[in-house]
Amino acid sequence: MGNTIEMSISKKVDQAFSPSFFSVENESYMHNVPPGSESHFKVVVVSDLFTGKRSVQRHQHVYKVLADELKAGVHALAIHAYTPEEWQNQKVAPASPKCMG
Repeated sequence: MGNTIEMSISKKVDQAFSPSFFSVENESYMHNVPPGSESHFKVVVVSDLFTGKRSVQRHQHVYKVLADELKAGVHALAIHAYTPEEWQNQKVAPASPKCMG
């Protein structure tokens, strides 16, 4: 598979958050980009580190960890960050909206 952006995201999130649940999905195929692109991602992160943090703080932390990927061509990053307790009730992240262009 090589050293892809998706692999880099997975490695960095795992190291930074020690998640109890984590998924990364390349949603580039849903957009008007060339086949094989790595420009649109959805991440779901469940971590104790989010306890006591507001949603914006959780997103800022994820953005900071993935700053290099965002500079290197990731155009969109949908972040769904939960505490383990929140995830117990949620169990699934919202679907991404359809691309408008």
